[in-house]
Amino acid sequence: MTTNKYLYWLVSGAVAAMLQSCAIPNIMTKEADTALPAQYSGKAAAADTQSSASVSWKEFFQDQNLVSLIDTAVANNKEIQMMAQRISMAQNEIQARRGAYLPFVNAGGGINYEKTSKFTRLGAVEDGLKIHNQSFPTFLGDYQFGLVASWEVDIWHKLRNAQQVAVLDYMATTEGKSFLVTNLVAEVANSYYELVALDNQLLTLQKNIEIQQNALNVIRELQKYARSTSLAVKRFEAEVKKNQSKQYVIKQQITEAENRINMLLGRTSQPIARNSDGFMELQPKAVETGLPSQMLANRPDIRRSELELAAAKLNIDVARANFYPSFTMNAGLGFQAFKPQYLLNIPDALGASLGAGLMGPLINRNAIIAEYKNASASQIEKAYEYEQTIINAYMEVANQIANVDNLSKNFSLKTDQVNQLTQSIDVANQLFKNARADYGEVLLTQRDALDAKMELIDTKQQQMSAMINLYRSLGGGWR
Repeated sequence: MTTNKYLYWLVSGAVAAMLQSCAIPNIMTKEADTALPAQYSGKAAAADTQSSASVSWKEFFQDQNLVSLIDTAVANNKEIQMMAQRISMAQNEIQARRGAYLPFVNAGGGINYEKTSKFTRLGAVEDGLKIHNQSFPTFLGDYQFGLVASWEVDIWHKLRNAQQVAVLDYMATTEGKSFLVTNLVAEVANSYYELVALDNQLLTLQKNIEIQQNALNVIRELQKYARSTSLAVKRFEAEVKKNQSKQYVIKQQITEAENRINMLLGRTSQPIARNSDGFMELQPKAVETGLPSQMLANRPDIRRSELELAAAKLNIDVARANFYPSFTMNAGLGFQAFKPQYLLNIPDALGASLGAGLMGPLINRNAIIAEYKNASASQIEKAYEYEQTIINAYMEVANQIANVDNLSKNFSLKTDQVNQLTQSIDVANQLFKNARADYGEVLLTQRDALDAKMELIDTKQQQMSAMINLYRSLGGGWR
């Protein structure tokens, strides 16, 4: 009776200590602020209700050469392929976590030989016993095989929550791939129109060289009749040479743009099929922005950040469960004998075991507390990161909306400027032939006209880039 009483108090004390060990320190968590304005800044009061982000890039871009390039990039880009492997690893992690809360069953066997010293209790017993009128062998065998099972009962949902964290991480990685595709589509499109713009700049420069060469020929003729000087001839010759040298600068830029596109397409250098004709008449596609709230569902980086925040919240529950006792069950079933011929004797050689255990942290819980606090800090960090991602996305859209509008006005004014300067070239040439203007005015007029044309082409490219970047900022391009 006294023994049972001591046992009772021992078990009660252990249970009380274990319950005391379940005391969990207080931590902080944060809810993300996802509030957004009702409409984008700079927009008219009647905001769009549809968003171009829902349009596939194959439908958004009309140039078939560009569509073909993007299609190749999405299939072959090396970063996309590396991301696919990260997704595969995240999926494998789900399988690993799922298996953690299922019973483990192992099968195995073993052979062991042992010689016991006669000067031990077991050795003395062996020396005095006879089995079937035979002494124990010098080396006693131990043959065994069977099944061993173990199972941690997931009382506190620690293992299930860990599996759900793996699921959320997998989904976040998938969104990361979508975000990568979005940026890849925009980068290929921007590089394509940059290449087309360089083609137009090269063509404009060559036409300007032709005009200047004609002017140079005129001045040489006038010099024969003493109506021009050798200084004018030299200045025009130098201007022609300067612009001829610029051709090679642009050709180098074209080479680099082609190579950049080829790199995005995951291949080595080769010509890029493109249609550069009619670039200056190309009108950027109108982009419907929709409402800011729609951006939350369309942008993969926002959805990825949201999933990472959800995973961080669950990680707190996983870390909290480490304070609670874990309940494990163990079982074994197999055959064991000291000689092989006895191994399959049933039921004599058959052995079985069944046990259960309850274990929880009692002393020195610093590591568990630190992990719990880290989970809290990570959740707060992810909440701020989510908020920052939303703010950045909104600002990107707002900036591109203003950029599209300002570039449209800029292009209109630059077009008028180019038209005026183009006309002024003919006027300057006529005045120079009639000795009413010097060669410097002709040279300056041609130079200004060339610079304005180059700027106009650059502005057109910026218009196309603004359209592409607005589409990307809204979350388009990954579908």
